[in-house]
Amino acid sequence: MRDSFLNDGFFKSLDSSVKDVSEAETLPPECYTSEDFFEFEKDALFNREWLCVGREDWVKKPGDFFTVSHIGEPLIISRTKDGELKALSAVCQHRAMLVAEGHGNAKAFVCPYHHWTYGLDGRLVGAPAMSKTCSFNRDDVKLPELRTETWLGFVFVNFDANAEPLAPRLTQITEALENYDLLNAEGPFPDAPSQYPWNWKVMMENNNDGYHATRLHKGPLHDFIPSELAVFPDMPDGAAGYMRFNGTLHADAAFNPLQKAVLPVFPKLTDEERRRALFANIPPTLSLVVTSDMIIYLILHAESANSHSMTMGYLVAPGAMSVPLFEDKMAFNMNAAMEITEQDLHVDELVQVGLKSRFAPRGRYSWQERAQSDLNIWLVSRYQDAWTRLNGQ
Repeated sequence: MRDSFLNDGFFKSLDSSVKDVSEAETLPPECYTSEDFFEFEKDALFNREWLCVGREDWVKKPGDFFTVSHIGEPLIISRTKDGELKALSAVCQHRAMLVAEGHGNAKAFVCPYHHWTYGLDGRLVGAPAMSKTCSFNRDDVKLPELRTETWLGFVFVNFDANAEPLAPRLTQITEALENYDLLNAEGPFPDAPSQYPWNWKVMMENNNDGYHATRLHKGPLHDFIPSELAVFPDMPDGAAGYMRFNGTLHADAAFNPLQKAVLPVFPKLTDEERRRALFANIPPTLSLVVTSDMIIYLILHAESANSHSMTMGYLVAPGAMSVPLFEDKMAFNMNAAMEITEQDLHVDELVQVGLKSRFAPRGRYSWQERAQSDLNIWLVSRYQDAWTRLNGQ
């Protein structure tokens, strides 16, 4: 590692970011801007944590597949003929060509370069003109496989074969989402990820920042959900995520010009749930924005210290996609959501510029930024453990 700041003193200094939000300060700017730190972070986080890749209903039928990338690793998520969910490397084990792109349904994955063919489970089933190659055994070759886990219909993968299961560490968030019935919620396959020139943590922080909302988004599209109504539940030790409830000024509030749900409300919601929004993060890849008639999910794909991409999709109550004028009503919601999002994106880009400045601070938090200190608690323990491992090696 070239950067001299990666030393015992630097990692000890992170202790000040895991105090109570009333005392904590932000992470050092280098955590967002240094490529050497990002290389460290890949091993500390992305090689060991559960990474969201999409929804299970994207691969309902045998042969269904989609492709995704995390930290530059191209992956295939597929449904085998036996109905098993698989997460495979998309890299051909011959000359490293990608064997699949996009999404669809296939009987097998055929490398377009030399036509090596892999079954839906990753086994090599065809390799033309290899009979004269010494000691080549087709049965010895397969696409590398990752562990998978599903949680409320979301699919996660892990590069670490020994990683602790995810779902048992999300109990509190699971309970908070129970009445939204995410397993049966509906939604289309989302558009391709959009690229952004800033660090993934800047986006993750913004996705659950109650402090800026009343200020940056002031106006009729957002005034019904004031920042001072934010509540941050305590998470148990070892939790794999954190969340914020934010009260609303009326029931069934929604991010649209009417400030009111126009799609069917999730039918099991309590009166309390209908008078608040829920923001949940499962770092390092998934954010949820939950209202009474729609859930927006944001899947982050870290690429470098200064860039990432993000997949944005939505879920609605079972049957909602069949109601009259669904597309028009969804457009009504999404147009407003995108107006708010554009404000966020502009700020996020300028934050990354500021973080590169010699004057970039380690600032202090408002109580309304509790989600940011919760993220720091999740991050710093992993950073410090990884530094200890690295020194031990």
